Amino acid sequence: MFHISAIPFVSEVAVQAPLDGGGGTSPYWIALAIISLLLMSACFSGSETALTAVSRAKLRRLADQGNTSAQRAIDLTDDGETLIGAILIGNNLVNILAASLATSLAIALFGESGVAIATLVMTVLVMIFAEVLPKTYAFTNPETTSLLVSRPLALLVKITYPVVLAVQAIVRATLGIFGVTLEQGTRVLSHEAREEIRGAIDLHHSEGGVVKSDRDRLVGALDLAHREVAEVMMHRRSIVTLNADDPPASLVEAIVESPYTRIPLWREHPENIVGVVHAKDVLRAVDAMMRDAGSVDLDAFDIAALAIKPWFVPDTTTLSDQLKAFLTHKRHFALVVDEYGALQGLITLEDILEEIVGDISDEHDVDAEGVTREADGSYLVDGTVSIRDLNRYFDWKLPDEEATTIAGLVIHEAQAIPFEGQSFVFHNHRFDIVRRSKHQITQLRVHARRPA
Repeated sequence: MFHISAIPFVSEVAVQAPLDGGGGTSPYWIALAIISLLLMSACFSGSETALTAVSRAKLRRLADQGNTSAQRAIDLTDDGETLIGAILIGNNLVNILAASLATSLAIALFGESGVAIATLVMTVLVMIFAEVLPKTYAFTNPETTSLLVSRPLALLVKITYPVVLAVQAIVRATLGIFGVTLEQGTRVLSHEAREEIRGAIDLHHSEGGVVKSDRDRLVGALDLAHREVAEVMMHRRSIVTLNADDPPASLVEAIVESPYTRIPLWREHPENIVGVVHAKDVLRAVDAMMRDAGSVDLDAFDIAALAIKPWFVPDTTTLSDQLKAFLTHKRHFALVVDEYGALQGLITLEDILEEIVGDISDEHDVDAEGVTREADGSYLVDGTVSIRDLNRYFDWKLPDEEATTIAGLVIHEAQAIPFEGQSFVFHNHRFDIVRRSKHQITQLRVHARRPA
């Protein structure tokens, strides 16, 4: 009992002694220190917002003009995890120190009730002057703020770098105790930038700031790194191929009548692709024979000699990597194979571009191919139509993580191959099986339903 009653007395004397002229720190200096710490907290908060919201394109332009502060800001944002870690360490340090000083001062002035008073006052001060106000200013003036804080933040990053590494190690070790293993390169202190950008795009779209077509293009470009060639390729069932050993006359006729300009040639069996012929190359060769001989002897025409070597790519290649490969090799057409080398389909440059800009139609294409709107408002859809295309056309929200086509989605949800006449309701849509061929759903009727 003696110790319990003595503690408040000792604490009160220890804190009040400096206020009574005992040679301690003046309360005015403590208040000044608290104000200084709040200003530092405001700088940290504003810096984080500014460097997150700033346009790197504008910083790059300023850096190219010789602005060293802009270049320093770019260097800071290049290593976003270390930057955020340094800011978090600095901000938490000054906030905790300011709260401790405020609590000490409040207890000296108001006694035991000073704890509640200090908590209330510091919460209001930190929220308004160290968070909302600096973040609002930094968000509206990101370039100016970034240039001002680049030098002190660069110094802070250097000082706190060992601490940031230690924090990351502690986080990984702590998560490891609970069986959570972070792969090498996984960010600990910052979020995935791509998801943040996508979330911002969806938010602006929901608020009316971004129209649907612009949202689809921006999100489509971001998704290229997460989507594989197998998801957008033309399946081998739909590929138009020609037997290189067929009569040349029939080959020329088929090439001319085909809606495609690049057609694979095969020998012995359809999956043994030996080359890809371009319709323009055939027409040029025919035109050259006409000019030289005045006539065309199709029986002596060797179309296989005009074909180029086929280019095979794995079906697990991401669309972003395949886009880079198309641009690097200056090719527009590739055949897709699985891990066993079996032909799965084909991918073109246009297929990837359509993931960004939407369907690219010409005079030979049909808008919303494979989809027919019925009088009752439902849609008659071929089973091979991709879920992503339906989402783009009609702004639906059908998931495409487990299946690529609409038939694949129904099979995945039903956990079986449905029969004709069966109906299923999921994801706010009703799916009627209209036609089935062997083990393949070839046509469905989709009724879009409003969420309850």
